[in-house]
Amino acid sequence: MQLSQLCAALGVTVPHRAEGVEVTGVTHRADWVRPGDVFVAIRGARADGHDFLAEAVDRGAVAVVGEGLPDGRTCPVPYVVVPAARAALADVAAELNGHPSRDLTVIGVTGTDGKTTTSCLARHLLRAAGRPTGLLSTIGYELPDGVLRQPPTHFTTPEAPQVQQILREVRDAGAEAVVVESSSHALALDRVRNVDFDVAVWTNLTGEHLDFHGSMEGYFQDKARLVRMARHAVLNVDDPWTGRLLPDAPSRTTYSAEGNPADWRAEDVLEGPDDLRFTVHGPGGSATAVLPMIGRFNVANALAAMAAVHATGVGLAALLGGLATFPGVPGRMEMVERGPGDPRVIVDFAHTPPSLEKALQTVRVTTGGRLWVVLGSAGGPRDPSKRAPLGEVATRLADVAVFTEEDHRDTPLEEILREMERGAREAGRDNFVSIGDRVEAIRHAVREAAPEDTVVLAGKGPEETLERDTETIPWDEMAQAREALRLRRG
Repeated sequence: MQLSQLCAALGVTVPHRAEGVEVTGVTHRADWVRPGDVFVAIRGARADGHDFLAEAVDRGAVAVVGEGLPDGRTCPVPYVVVPAARAALADVAAELNGHPSRDLTVIGVTGTDGKTTTSCLARHLLRAAGRPTGLLSTIGYELPDGVLRQPPTHFTTPEAPQVQQILREVRDAGAEAVVVESSSHALALDRVRNVDFDVAVWTNLTGEHLDFHGSMEGYFQDKARLVRMARHAVLNVDDPWTGRLLPDAPSRTTYSAEGNPADWRAEDVLEGPDDLRFTVHGPGGSATAVLPMIGRFNVANALAAMAAVHATGVGLAALLGGLATFPGVPGRMEMVERGPGDPRVIVDFAHTPPSLEKALQTVRVTTGGRLWVVLGSAGGPRDPSKRAPLGEVATRLADVAVFTEEDHRDTPLEEILREMERGAREAGRDNFVSIGDRVEAIRHAVREAAPEDTVVLAGKGPEETLERDTETIPWDEMAQAREALRLRRG
């Protein structure tokens, strides 16, 4: 695209020397610049992008976008002045990628809890109804082929250019729809600006990320952006913040997992060892729903996903059929296939004391025998204060805890294990064992568990690497669990 065309699309003045300048990409990081890129100079809390103009131009930037050159600065390439640089980053990315979301049905999901599960459920329900669907989530992204992909390492939290690139890839792969998990950071930092949302899902709001948002009010306002951006909203009436969202939604559907008046409601919830069963009341009638997940909170996630997909034209019968075949979320209460005589093994991402407590309490409800947990704690600067509390929570809520490694990096593993053991002992607990090698720790728990027991493998979830000392090795927690079960049978 010609720089002059790009400026016209953005509604800004074409700078001097713009004639004949061809733009092929955009980034806000000087070290990511490739020849033909526009470099967006963002003034951030820690650094000013204008300090990296020389590096960006040396790497091949053909133009710079910013809110104005600082006094005394010059720019050797055309400089485009915009009202807001971060917004312009998203606007340029959308233009260069051809606004791919306009060709897709887009469901956005936000909230403190349940975003990933609701997003994966909605994606599965659309596919089960025969609609090729992509996914952009914190666990990765998928094209309609269902293969989970990870953005390049430095794009772990995709910025607007990567969001638009992924959406274009999803569209070009033949998708009709896409589900976009929309975090508060993504909304506040304009990473999903120019995503053409058809449906916005609001799960709930509880205190989190207040260091970034400043207050609960700031957190709410950033989350609420999604509802204001979408044509239709799916709102959880069980959440006290929802009342403030109702005037912002041009049209809306409500849901409740707690029996409150709503368009979609769940009643008669039964929690089994491997699934949830409940009666769903919706616009298409009432029926029995089966969801192959555990945790009563997932009823709300199922209702949210059903209501969102129904808003795109999928009927109740197709939704129920899709719900019953949901394979789960990678690394989130993910159950490992088991045979006769096998204990139940669950892989979960819980890696903080509060998340571990919630996970173990959820599993305990449907555990007939003993509850085992295998867990570690990260090394380096990753909050060493949580190690002892993890040991306390694990030994208080599980019958047996196996302490092991979890990305200990350059921190001596023995130091981490001692801290977890200290937390357990100071709480008066001795129901633990420490096995440093995670493979051996998993095999020990699976081998010693009885058929009626449950083993929770906590902390790694869907992560694909394990950081051990200075080495980073490939890792697959589900594969390790399957191998442990195979060895147990042998």
